[in-house]
Amino acid sequence: MLKANKVAFTEHPYEYLEHGGAQHSAQVLGFDPFTVVKTLVMQDQDAKPLLVLMHGNRKVSTKNLARQIGAKSVEPCQPEVANRHSGYLVGGTSPFGTRKAMPVYIEESILALPKIAINGGRRGYLVGIAPQVCVDLLGAKSVHCALAD
Repeated sequence: MLKANKVAFTEHPYEYLEHGGAQHSAQVLGFDPFTVVKTLVMQDQDAKPLLVLMHGNRKVSTKNLARQIGAKSVEPCQPEVANRHSGYLVGGTSPFGTRKAMPVYIEESILALPKIAINGGRRGYLVGIAPQVCVDLLGAKSVHCALAD
């Protein structure tokens, strides 16, 4: 999807670690975990899926997120459900090229960063892009729902 839209990006492969998450990839690549963005597959009270893009060293306040998007509640999907919605394996979920079109929400402070590292569609592979790409290509809506990790 990035190539098809002529988006400039850098490639950052790394040794994937089960349950290592964004903190692990940041550490092995020498990145600040605040600039490594995780793609979280969540669902609302009606089990409608949505994506949340969050700093690697922050958690999502599901209460704040639900309030901002007009949902009664939001919760993370079970891994097998997340895999089905996105078409990616958990740990390798990219917001780009998902199987299902889903609304995308991005933590507003991510948009202030000059560059982010985000999953490129497989475990152990990040791409470096300008955060604005998430808004331009995915229609990501800015939300404020970060909690310190």
